[in-house]
Amino acid sequence: MAPVSKLEKFTVDDLLRHQEEPMRKKRRLSKPEEERCSDSDSGPDSGGSDRDTDKPVTGDHIDRDDYDEVEEEEDEDEFSSSIKDGSLDVEDRFAFKSRASQPSKPNTTQSSELLSSFTPLGICTPLQAALKSMSIKKLSVDPYGIFALVLTPTRELAFQISEQFAVLGAALNIKTAVVVGGMDMMSQALELGNRPHVVIATPGRIVDHLRSTSGEWDLSRVKFLVLDEADRLLTPTFSEELAYLFNALPRDRQTCLFTATLTPSIETLAGAPPRPGKQKPFVHRMKEAVETVSTLKQHFILVPSHVREPYLYHLLCNPPESTVHLRRAPPEPVKAGNKSKSKSKSKKPKTDHGEDEPEQPPPTIIFCAKPRTAAYLTALLKTLSIRSTALHSRLTQRERLSSLSLFRAYVVPVLISTDVGARGLDIADVAMVINWDLPNEPEEYTHRVGRTARAGKGGVAVSFVTETDEERVLKIEDRIKTKLEEMTLPENKVLEQLNAVSTAKRLANMELHDSNFGRREEIHKIKNAHRSRPEKVAGV
Repeated sequence: MAPVSKLEKFTVDDLLRHQEEPMRKKRRLSKPEEERCSDSDSGPDSGGSDRDTDKPVTGDHIDRDDYDEVEEEEDEDEFSSSIKDGSLDVEDRFAFKSRASQPSKPNTTQSSELLSSFTPLGICTPLQAALKSMSIKKLSVDPYGIFALVLTPTRELAFQISEQFAVLGAALNIKTAVVVGGMDMMSQALELGNRPHVVIATPGRIVDHLRSTSGEWDLSRVKFLVLDEADRLLTPTFSEELAYLFNALPRDRQTCLFTATLTPSIETLAGAPPRPGKQKPFVHRMKEAVETVSTLKQHFILVPSHVREPYLYHLLCNPPESTVHLRRAPPEPVKAGNKSKSKSKSKKPKTDHGEDEPEQPPPTIIFCAKPRTAAYLTALLKTLSIRSTALHSRLTQRERLSSLSLFRAYVVPVLISTDVGARGLDIADVAMVINWDLPNEPEEYTHRVGRTARAGKGGVAVSFVTETDEERVLKIEDRIKTKLEEMTLPENKVLEQLNAVSTAKRLANMELHDSNFGRREEIHKIKNAHRSRPEKVAGV
């Protein structure tokens, strides 16, 4: 009969029972040498021992004493092969680690090496050396409880990071939880109560859960704290939440900060003297003197602020030649039986050439300063038959994720976003970034235009410069060590669509008025004022 896989029944509970029965182990060790030899020789090939003659060994039953006498080398061979084929989950690996640490078992060193090495995962030798130099170890060494906390400034980035953990941690059966605002707190609390290995969160929401928890979970076992987009997190906006989190986290942890821009707060942190017993922070800086990539073409258009709309429409209908090849085919047409959109189509003005719908632009992200502007531009472009969707803080989280999905899938070619979409989002083949409003801080420009020209590909960034933006342009150029090139559009061609664009502007403003968007803005300001009131927190 084929030997039984020891992994089918051996769990953490079995290990604990094994540790609580030392007397049985002593009795086995006190047997005469001849009996021990007879027992160790028994097995499938030798026909089994006397006690096994009447009890067949099957996949559903296995004698515990027989299992305890299996040699350690066999355990390690099966453990190693199970890691390679992905059949061993995190809890089983922890069981093997604990068992290997018992002093009565041989080959402890070899088992520990397996657990603290990337070799069983098939990682190549040069990459192993690089990981060792960075002091990166395997998560499965101690997986119980929340092992790592990753903080991000935006919800969308948290979901994107979670997707990467799901892919990279599939072989380890890593459990993750995304804890961000705009989602049901009860469902998130249940997820946290299940003690996921990695929590990806925005600071405000994870602090809300810490203040409301009844002790079902905590952050006492966190080994890694990661601040992604650290330059944004280390601002006064998140200072209260970070202070609370640092008091709740154990001091014996590793803190990792990632940022594409070095701000004064990051520089201060990097240069600060270490606390007693701690090493000076390790800082890795990219050697490039220019913050933006060489494959990115950066332009500006001088235009009065009140006539930007016709220039935007012309630019989308006539994109730069280098981006035309990235235009995508439109989605499948709606079935004839669906007449729900007939009224909205009748409102859309035709162009002067009599075309119902212009040729759609290549994938483009338009950045603006305020949620109302994003909603206005979305309504404007939809009226002009440019398929577009919005991403801003006044939308529900479901609507925000839906907008990103539509844009990623090329269902809509234009995403109109505030700075919530400027950081970290990795969307393939974004051809063009347009700054409808220039950012107040020059480092935000770097993050915005970084949505295009990714992974060695080309891209175009175009900024509308109005009568109030001269100082902002100079700060941006000083920051990126590059001069923006002026782009000129044919004014006669732009003015050809002036009537259609003017009509679309009126309709877009009427739509915003009818949707009570202004009222929603007032409610949001009241909520922000309530949240900004100082609140005493124990230990802060």
